[in-house]
Amino acid sequence: MLVVSCGNGKQATITEEPALKDVFGDKFLVGVAVNVRQSSEVDTASVKIIKKHFNSIVAEDCMKSANIHPEEDRYNFEQADQFVKFGQENNMAIIGHCLIWHSQLAPWFCVDQKGNNVSAEVLKQRMKDHITTIVTRYKGKIKGWDVVNEAIEEDGSYRKTKFYEILGEEYIPLAFQYAHEADPDAELYYNDYGMNVPGRRDAVVKLVNSLKAKGLRIDAIGMQGHMGMDYPTIEDFEASMLAFAGTGVKVMITEWDMSALPTVKRSANISDTVTFRKAMNPYPEALPDSVSAVWNARMKAFFNLFLKHADIVERVTAWGVSDGDSWKNNFPVRGRKEYPLQFDRNYEMKPFLKELINENKTTENQPK
Repeated sequence: MLVVSCGNGKQATITEEPALKDVFGDKFLVGVAVNVRQSSEVDTASVKIIKKHFNSIVAEDCMKSANIHPEEDRYNFEQADQFVKFGQENNMAIIGHCLIWHSQLAPWFCVDQKGNNVSAEVLKQRMKDHITTIVTRYKGKIKGWDVVNEAIEEDGSYRKTKFYEILGEEYIPLAFQYAHEADPDAELYYNDYGMNVPGRRDAVVKLVNSLKAKGLRIDAIGMQGHMGMDYPTIEDFEASMLAFAGTGVKVMITEWDMSALPTVKRSANISDTVTFRKAMNPYPEALPDSVSAVWNARMKAFFNLFLKHADIVERVTAWGVSDGDSWKNNFPVRGRKEYPLQFDRNYEMKPFLKELINENKTTENQPK
């Protein structure tokens, strides 16, 4: 409870909701992706929420290679250092994201000065230098790293990235080897989206077992929680959680957000641009109450799934603080307004979280 002065010698008591980390922190880490405006504490409204509710943070963009290693002989650590400092000062479990990813990749990384693919030996050395330099810099400060991100297709095949073109399947175990050598105490993760899809699920299980057979460290699978109103099914998502845990690693729910908008694909029925744009941005002012109710019920159902399997879930991380932060805004069309996160644009907690707090709080975790 918070006691505030109302003037004239009178006081009022305001009941504050308990912090998410206080209610659920004994189940798993309660995380959030942090952007540079937040880690620098410029976005004060978001920072207030982060400090109160979360005990883990992940770098949204500042550690991706295009930002942290823009040129072969130049690193830019300013924003990453700031992010790590923010986490340390607030006693948070800090997650590095990500070491090897084909997207937002520094343009120089896999090619020579003429734009041709480098040799396998050159790419191995570049990977080792990149991973070793970054992981060593934050050794002892970062709890774990997303070592490789989004390497598997839905059908279970390897994504045809530059890393795969040049090194084949070998690039993934090499990345885990280099990361472990740089910081033997850091946890190492594989992270991907659409993990409910059977083809990708089976391939990731095979990958984990292969890494373990080689004697390499892998601690958890990051299941990106980019969801929609009609995907994935809880049953498919749960099946993947159990399949990954069956390999002996932990499960992490990463990048969690849920689109509140209908899934729309361009077709003959919406072939003209105007109609397509309207279909893609159906709620430009606010989310209708009826849609909000369905969205909140679905988010609550997934959170309860995570609680159900808290014995295998190590962390649940939202991909952004409030709706205004989300990468889903303005994508795939400019002006698109989304409502996918746990806090709204006024930094108010969504109803499903309030319900979960009320259902799970104890006298020990209520604010005093």
